[in-house]
Amino acid sequence: MPVFSGTAVREAVPPLRAYEAVRDAFVRHARGEWTMQPKVYVSNYPAGDFRAMPALGGGHALLKWVTSFPGNPARGLPTVTGLVLVSSAETGELEAVLDAAAVTALRTAAAGVIAVEALGRGGSSAVVGCGVNGAETARLLRARGGDPLVWDVDPARLAAVSEDVGARPAGSLEEALAADAVVTVTPGREILFRSGSLRPGQHVSLMGADGPGKAEVAVEELARATIFCDDWEQASHGGELAAAVAAGVLRGTAVRQLGDVLAGAAAGRTDDDEITLFDSTGLAIQDLAIALAALDSARDIGLPTLAL
Repeated sequence: MPVFSGTAVREAVPPLRAYEAVRDAFVRHARGEWTMQPKVYVSNYPAGDFRAMPALGGGHALLKWVTSFPGNPARGLPTVTGLVLVSSAETGELEAVLDAAAVTALRTAAAGVIAVEALGRGGSSAVVGCGVNGAETARLLRARGGDPLVWDVDPARLAAVSEDVGARPAGSLEEALAADAVVTVTPGREILFRSGSLRPGQHVSLMGADGPGKAEVAVEELARATIFCDDWEQASHGGELAAAVAAGVLRGTAVRQLGDVLAGAAAGRTDDDEITLFDSTGLAIQDLAIALAALDSARDIGLPTLAL
């Protein structure tokens, strides 16, 4: 059974391959071919939380056990750690173990950029937050032919990611937030888009507020935008939209799922002045897509194996 370290995951699944795999997973999920249940949170507030995420599709089953501990970087530890387990859907046999942080970075970047291309109107782009997931997002935007601005609260991290990815550092947070398409990949503890700040025609992929109590945009701004999400059942109680749902200002009938847009079952952007927001809570079917793409390349990259 192959064991994929983080380095092996990234070697097996280049950014453009991740993009295609996750886009296909969105469509398969929208058509009911791949299934999943909403993630289960095991909270250890305020330190962080644990998440269990199952999925089934393509002849395989997946379970992702992953953490999010925002204070870890100050301790010299990664925010995200965990494992992805892939099994045969026919026999139940365990087929592979993968590093969850690398899988998460690839699928988070892919989802954010897919939303930019499906819901944006073109023009300038920016990534706010240069952690592991933000860096991967900027890398994918570059691979897709973009020239994104990047911004981070940590000047050293901003400089390192700018050089590594070949992206342009923004002079300020405000400059980055003014781009035509913005992907926010922050811990979700601070509102970035305050009331009245979104511009006509702007698109924002909100990737950081992936759990209860997190937000990157003011609730008032949701009323000004056309709202999209990755999965309504999950997003309605565990992400950026949860506060608006609880306040009674947002209902599921007003929210479209990105997979439905990609599958042609729902409308995307309808005019150039429309503000579009995509709320990403992170789906197990996206992790399954990355894991299966990695398995396709396993023989080519000489992985260590584990005998159970």
